[in-house]
Amino acid sequence: MFESVGSLAAGPWIYAVVAVSVLLDVFVPVLPSGVLVITAATAAAAGSGAAAGRVPHDVPDIAVLILSAATASLLGDLVAYRLAWRGGERLDRAIARSRRLTTAQQRLGDALARGGGALVVLARFAPAGRSVVSFCAGAAHRRARDFLPWSALAGLSWAAYSVALGYYGAQWLGATWLATGVSVAALFAAGGAAGYLVRRGPAA
Repeated sequence: MFESVGSLAAGPWIYAVVAVSVLLDVFVPVLPSGVLVITAATAAAAGSGAAAGRVPHDVPDIAVLILSAATASLLGDLVAYRLAWRGGERLDRAIARSRRLTTAQQRLGDALARGGGALVVLARFAPAGRSVVSFCAGAAHRRARDFLPWSALAGLSWAAYSVALGYYGAQWLGATWLATGVSVAALFAAGGAAGYLVRRGPAA
């Protein structure tokens, strides 16, 4: 069955679907954009014969998939950042009412002021972390040059990791739904670890 999915994933529309899903999940974090990226990568492996151990010939397709997801991630962050920047006092009051958002905003500001953006990269893997970081950066009026390069690195890291899970999971386990399930579990595990590190930051 995955061979059929793989042939469908070879069409250019899959990149647009992935890009739209990744772009929108900064606003609706429950969208399974990571699952979609992994499924597309697994299907690409099925279509290329990678699961059978042959040398894959669709590396450019995998590269385009990574580029689509990473670009959409950066664009979504940028839109959220600009909306929060223009949100004014209403957004400031909403953040002030939430201890979690206030803490996240302060920590993000401290991290960017020190010239480091590991928090931005980690948050990209954590559940809803991307949304919190993007909106807090805009609401706090952090400079774009301090935030966007780290956002780009975060998006590229997340996209490459997600695609690698799907593609190489199909190589090791075969292009099956089991491979997709294991890859998705690995993505969620990385998200849980990232969330733990983000929460642990103040104590460290």
